[in-house]
Amino acid sequence: MGASLQEVKRRISSTKKTEQITGAMQMVSTAKLSQIQKHTTSYQVYADKIRSVITHLAQSHLLDGQSAGSVTPAGEKTKEVTGLDMLIKRPVKHFGVMVITSDRGLVGSYNSNVIKQTLELIAKGNHTTEDTAIIAIGGTGADFFKKRGFKVIFEQRGIADIPRFQNIRELVKKIVSMYGEGFYDELYVCYNHFVNTMTSEFRAEPMLPISALNLGRDDLKKEQAEGPHAEYDMEPSSEAILEVVLPQYAESLIYGAILDAKTSEHASSSTAMKSATDNAKDIISSLQLQFNRARQSAITTEITEITGAQAALE
Repeated sequence: MGASLQEVKRRISSTKKTEQITGAMQMVSTAKLSQIQKHTTSYQVYADKIRSVITHLAQSHLLDGQSAGSVTPAGEKTKEVTGLDMLIKRPVKHFGVMVITSDRGLVGSYNSNVIKQTLELIAKGNHTTEDTAIIAIGGTGADFFKKRGFKVIFEQRGIADIPRFQNIRELVKKIVSMYGEGFYDELYVCYNHFVNTMTSEFRAEPMLPISALNLGRDDLKKEQAEGPHAEYDMEPSSEAILEVVLPQYAESLIYGAILDAKTSEHASSSTAMKSATDNAKDIISSLQLQFNRARQSAITTEITEITGAQAALE
C-alpha cells in the first residue's frame, strides 16, 4: 500500500507541474492574442482605405477596361510583375494554393482543419499533385504537403507571433511576383479566419489574378445604393495609378490573411491550453481523492493490525 501511495503522490506532483506549464502557456497565448488584435485594428484602417480606392476604380470601369481581353497563354513568363499583370487572366494549368499553418503544435485542431479543408478545395477543383503549386507559410503545412507528394514551390517558417509588414515585406512581394513569373496561373489563400476566442472558420480566398471575386463588388453595389460618393481625378493616367495601387492591394490581401491566421492561431493555442489546464485540474482532483482513500485504507489496516496484536497478547 505504501508503494501505491508513493506512486499516486508522484502522479499528483507531475500533473501539478503540467498544470503550471499549460497555465503559463495559456497566459502567454492570451497576451499575444490581445497584442495582435490591437495591431490588426490599426492595420484594418489601411486595408479599408486601399480597398475603397480599388472599389472606386472599379466603379469608374477602369478595371473592366484594363482586364478586357487580357488573356495570355498559360505559363508565359514575364521578367518583372507589374500592377496591370495582376489583372491578366490565363488558362489555369498551374493552380496555386497558399496554405497558412503554424510552425508548432499545441494549437488544438488549428492545423488539421486548414489542411483538411485545403485538400478538399484541391479535390473539388479536380486538381492533382502534378498541377498544384503549394506556397506553405508555416512548417506544419510545408511538411505535410511534401510528404503527400505535392510540389511546394515556396515555404516560409518562423513567421513572428505578431507579424509586422516591414518584417515580411519581401515574403509578400515574392509571392506576388511568382504570379508574373508563371509559377501559378491562379492563387487561393487558405487559412483559419478568427471569429472570436472560441471560434474560427476556414477561408479559401481567391487572391490572384485580381477580379470581381476579390475586389468587393458587393461593397461597390452597396456604395452606389447609398447615394453620393467621392470622385477621383486621376493624374497622370489610370494605368499609372493601377501600376501603384494594384500591387499594394495584392500585398495587403496576403498580409491581412497572414495576420488573421496568426490571430486565429493564438486563439486556438489559448483555448487548447485552457482545456489542458482544466483537464489537469480534474486529474489532480481525482488523484487526490484516490490518494486520500488509499491513505485512509492504510491507516485502517494499521489500526486493525495493532488491535489484533493487542488482543493476541491478552
